[in-house]
Amino acid sequence: MNIVIVDDSNAHVYANLYQAYGAEFSRIIDDKPDENGLFEIYPQLNGTVTGYLLYIDGLPAALTAIDEKVAKEFEICDFYVLPCFRKNKVGKRFISSLFKQLGGSWEIKQVAGAEHAVSFWRDVVGDYTSENYVEDVYEDHKWGTVTRQCFSHDKNAK
Repeated sequence: MNIVIVDDSNAHVYANLYQAYGAEFSRIIDDKPDENGLFEIYPQLNGTVTGYLLYIDGLPAALTAIDEKVAKEFEICDFYVLPCFRKNKVGKRFISSLFKQLGGSWEIKQVAGAEHAVSFWRDVVGDYTSENYVEDVYEDHKWGTVTRQCFSHDKNAK
């Protein structure tokens, strides 16, 4: 398991994986590709948003985009693990490594209809924080009704 920050040398890998992510969520958020068959990458990786790639045995296996809204306050914007790597808790280990590395406080949102994502994040955040997190449902200005988990990182996290 190797986690790398997205930069000019690997941005194309992120863009390629993002197409599968976009396609998977297109039915839930009613997103459509452009005339070239490509989904728009949102958010763009610049400013406060950093992309990370997970490699397993030299192959790209997952991506995430994390917005550091203010110092040490993070929001997970995108998170995707390729279906062929969805075993052995790869996604859980990937994001838990970033939680630990970056510290701070975290916000994770799931759009209505993404029950598999809600279940995944409850498991990940619950385990990482020993169930010491807050969950709510609210109306997000961009995504509509979302389920959200929030927690503050501390030394007791795994």
